Amino acid sequence: MCLNGWGGKLHEELVPYVAESAPDVLCLQEVVHSPSSDRDWLTYRDGDHILLQRANFFRDVARALPDHTATFCPAAQGVLWDEDQSIPSQWGLATFVHKSIPIIGQVQGFVHKGYSPVGYGDHPRSRSAHGIRVYDYNSDRCISVTHMHGLRDLNGKMDTPERAEQAQRLLALSRHISEPGDLRIVCGDFNVEPHSETLEILGAAGLSELVTGRGFTSTRNTQYKKSGKFADYMLISDADAVQEFNVVYNPEVSDHCPLVLTI
Repeated sequence: MCLNGWGGKLHEELVPYVAESAPDVLCLQEVVHSPSSDRDWLTYRDGDHILLQRANFFRDVARALPDHTATFCPAAQGVLWDEDQSIPSQWGLATFVHKSIPIIGQVQGFVHKGYSPVGYGDHPRSRSAHGIRVYDYNSDRCISVTHMHGLRDLNGKMDTPERAEQAQRLLALSRHISEPGDLRIVCGDFNVEPHSETLEILGAAGLSELVTGRGFTSTRNTQYKKSGKFADYMLISDADAVQEFNVVYNPEVSDHCPLVLTI
């Protein structure tokens, strides 16, 4: 499962959904980690953009998946707000892998800029990626899964040199964690349109895109009020390995839809 968790805004819906579905691998973007705070909720402020954030979203999901190994990959540390008090908070993505599945390799890096230790930074902000290599006993093969949260450009989701470089960096991380013969999966909230240069770069590397490739017309739900209904993608190196792929529109656990792949 690949999902942008929206900072845990729909915590009451998301956590039970994740606990019940308990995917073998969960790639989760937009994850908040504020270990110095015991508050349930804090507030993100960026000019006119004000958003409630689940203060310890990473902890909450980890508790919902007690049989999974949890890895948090921060992109930046800035501040969230408890009324007028600033609280240091890390922001990034996380990967959860069921403990029955051996993790035999990992790679963590940045697809845009580098770690921002003091403040979230100017837009487009730092973006990280995480890749794992696991051994699947059911299919007797190794599988690599690499995900990122693509940069957000205030001007929109158009192609830019930064996005092209980001795609190359993501591809390099996927290649680094993979070996010949591995089944490779690349996914995430890419923040691009279906006909983007990002997907062209990944497609030229032999990865098949499953969202539009399987006829889905959006990866957003009714929580998302803006135009542009695509953001999230999942690609695979061998389309014949796909048993089932689905974009989950209900329940609504974020303003993004979960992408669920069975192989």
